[in-house]
Amino acid sequence: MFTDRFSSFICPGDVITCEAGPFTVLAQVVPDDCPDAPDQRQDGFWPSLYANAPGFIGPGPNHRQRFADAQAKAEAVMESWRKGDWFYCGIVLSVALEGVQLASHAVSLWGIEANYPETDNSYLTEIANELLPEAIAVARETLASLARHADTLERA
Repeated sequence: MFTDRFSSFICPGDVITCEAGPFTVLAQVVPDDCPDAPDQRQDGFWPSLYANAPGFIGPGPNHRQRFADAQAKAEAVMESWRKGDWFYCGIVLSVALEGVQLASHAVSLWGIEANYPETDNSYLTEIANELLPEAIAVARETLASLARHADTLERA
């Protein structure tokens, strides 16, 4: 498990590491190359007063005020994204054994908000921990494949 944590403000290329048995695992922040804006990526990004529309804020008292608040928040998020205050990224895990890289891109998850307004980026570490078992499985598969090839070479 990653005990290091991504900081509350991150930059592309930031890395945290952990030891998982004999493996050293790195989780790196990599910029997402999809140029789509938040409202293009998320159905329902903009709030709506219409029940069948994505972004419906729900019925109830003060729905006009809740709509106005949600609209102001969405506009602030878009402006912050346009200014480059936050960005979409991927968390990419790589695995090494005794300094030898087994998988430079063992597993990843993309389309994640980094430095999103009013967040502390702690979810990035949670994502790295969720991806960790799959990254270790890829490293074990790589080792098994190398062992098979070594056996084949010895018999040749």
